[in-house]
Amino acid sequence: MWFDNLFERQTRRAAQRTGRRSMLATLGKAMVGTVALPVLPFDRSAHAAAAHGARPGKAVDETSCDYWKYCAVDGFLCSCCGGSSTTCPPGTEPSRVSWVGTCRNPADGKDYMVSYNDCCGKTTCGRCECNTNERERPGYKLGVHNDVNWCMSNSSTMFHCTTSIILGVQE
Repeated sequence: MWFDNLFERQTRRAAQRTGRRSMLATLGKAMVGTVALPVLPFDRSAHAAAAHGARPGKAVDETSCDYWKYCAVDGFLCSCCGGSSTTCPPGTEPSRVSWVGTCRNPADGKDYMVSYNDCCGKTTCGRCECNTNERERPGYKLGVHNDVNWCMSNSSTMFHCTTSIILGVQE
């Protein structure tokens, strides 16, 4: 009974000090804040930098389709075309849109989110073609489907090669 009386007193006191509109406004702010929180940017570069390493004693070959972060790549590797696995060759520009994949690094056993960006502006490179398509999804889910000309949003729609940039690690 004392609990009910305490709760009733506190509720009446709150009702006398605040109006319904301010309570609804506060509740609305809290709801919008919790929905927007996952959208806020955050820095995972420290984890991504550690992900580039390989097993001790084994060199990383960025020109091989067997390199772990190429698990969902579909295209010619920029590391064979005058660029690197993370940078476009001179005379090309990264696509404004890309697809993502989740690849497991055997060195640490963790899963990493990798962004695959096409480099646009020159004719096709033609070297080191990889088409691994691990965990590829159907074409109606464009963000995880790689059989699209991702240069479509750039001024030049010519595809040259593909980079793979680590975005983050699964904790």
